[in-house]
Amino acid sequence: MARHPWVAKADDGVRWGMQVVVPARRDALPDLMTVASEMETLGFDSMFVMDHPALHADPYIALAGAAAVTEKLYLGQLVMAATYRHPAFVARMQADLDNLSSGRSILGVGSGWFQAEYNMMHIDFPSIGRRQKDLDELIEVIEGLWSGRLYTHGGETFEITEMAIDPPPERRPPVLVGGSGKKGTLRQVATWGDACNIQETRKLNVAGVTDAERFAEIAEIFAALDGHLDDLGRPRNEVLKSHFTTMLVLAPTQAEADQRADAVDTSKSTSAGARSNGRSFLAAASVDRAIAYYQGLRAAGAQYFVVQVDQDDRETMQLLANAVMPNIM
Repeated sequence: MARHPWVAKADDGVRWGMQVVVPARRDALPDLMTVASEMETLGFDSMFVMDHPALHADPYIALAGAAAVTEKLYLGQLVMAATYRHPAFVARMQADLDNLSSGRSILGVGSGWFQAEYNMMHIDFPSIGRRQKDLDELIEVIEGLWSGRLYTHGGETFEITEMAIDPPPERRPPVLVGGSGKKGTLRQVATWGDACNIQETRKLNVAGVTDAERFAEIAEIFAALDGHLDDLGRPRNEVLKSHFTTMLVLAPTQAEADQRADAVDTSKSTSAGARSNGRSFLAAASVDRAIAYYQGLRAAGAQYFVVQVDQDDRETMQLLANAVMPNIM
């Protein structure tokens, strides 16, 4: 697997993506298009949209709208659950998104985690091992459907008979695999991925944890990924080391950031993580605190940052772009 050009840009320095949490309003998608234009102007590299149909706008609809109003911004899902859609539909929609955006799509996939949503849709929620096998199969089928030939697949979860996606993407989009599991998920990253997307277990605002401990955990996760790449004979620089921050709330001072985060009604959030975990899911930080945090993550090996931000929180978006990002090299 050759190094993808999007990954190779890591040689020029750190880049930033934003996972935009789209609120449940009828005007939210038109507003998202404005946000996408602003993100491109502010220097973000990518926009990601989550995949939670019970709570959140559809990623393909949202990203297609963003594609129409941007020229450089990469567009991806963070991340799609493997069994929410048949891989034939994923291959079709991703190819269309990639062609619509002139090759700016990122295929973001994961094993799925939000069991309540599976239950709502009466989709099986097996063990993590089984879900990881489903993810392997999903990526394998998508690759086959983009091969330019009629493709047949008979797997444990998915079946395809003599099908091809025409036209496929002109160039295979980078595949981002989300998750931090050292043995299973990072092995999948090393097998299929062009990028990981990981996070520490004890996040930015967890009390009783030092930043040194957080950064050490991140370094260990990246080291585990490197070990899998070595085992599979892939160059380490073929996979982008990306870090994810759960919903970030920035302000000039820590007191202001905490006050802003305390005012968020997480019970109404369209972020499944915020709704499930409440205030602890929000990473409130002053600009100085955020700079120190991301500098430490960068030193621990992070090459790319994806930050979750509520679509209505323009203050965080502006502070991140204008005050934090320029200080992380």
